Amino acid sequence: MQRYFMTEPYEVREHYEITGENYHHMIRVMRMEPTQQVYLVFSDRIALIAEITEVTEEAVRLKEISKEQGEKELPVNVTIACGFPKGDKLDLVIQKTTELGVHKFVAFPAKNSVVKWDHKKLVKKAERFKKIATEAAEQSHRQFAPDIVLLENKLELIDSFSAYDKILIAYEESAKTGEKSRFAQALAETKIGDSILLVFGPEGGFAPEEIEAFEKNGGILCGLGPRILRAETAPLYALSVISYQFELV
Repeated sequence: MQRYFMTEPYEVREHYEITGENYHHMIRVMRMEPTQQVYLVFSDRIALIAEITEVTEEAVRLKEISKEQGEKELPVNVTIACGFPKGDKLDLVIQKTTELGVHKFVAFPAKNSVVKWDHKKLVKKAERFKKIATEAAEQSHRQFAPDIVLLENKLELIDSFSAYDKILIAYEESAKTGEKSRFAQALAETKIGDSILLVFGPEGGFAPEEIEAFEKNGGILCGLGPRILRAETAPLYALSVISYQFELV
């Protein structure tokens, strides 16, 4: 069944209405008709199965059939922060990290970031990325579409460190020197419901002064195995490890 995210929290109603982009997708793209069923996911993460009862020129009306059962979200809240990479790599990273369960995605201008986006560009990019994340959340049957935040200054990222239980910095120099225990140890110490910030650099990695600032503010440098991963690969690897640790073991 198709899945659609609602902007409001759940409340018991005689019927629910779909308008705007979701209406267009349901009627113009999927050509849905009365009696067909879909998932509706509300802003408070309650999801239900709903049946179409009426289609008008501007809205689709649906009635609740039942609540969706089962938890789809990671039991820890993971925020991925990436230095702006080149090209359209963020499209892929946001799509795939959403599928893997990221709670929030942050991108920031690292010293080695090649791209430079002004405020106007950031607003436009954020809209595009939010749409990518929402579509990925629908496809992967999540109960939550992650927030997408694009920062104009990396100091804003450092200022947010205090909001997390763990701040892990993926550092290729740690991998090169054979460090391989800090990531595993941090996850072993993480409890259900904790919040983790994972920070990744762009192509070229982090500058020494960035690493110094991260460590000074509580960041833990860690390697992700013996191989050096691409900027777009490392976040996917890390989230896969977290999913294994908390959902499959």
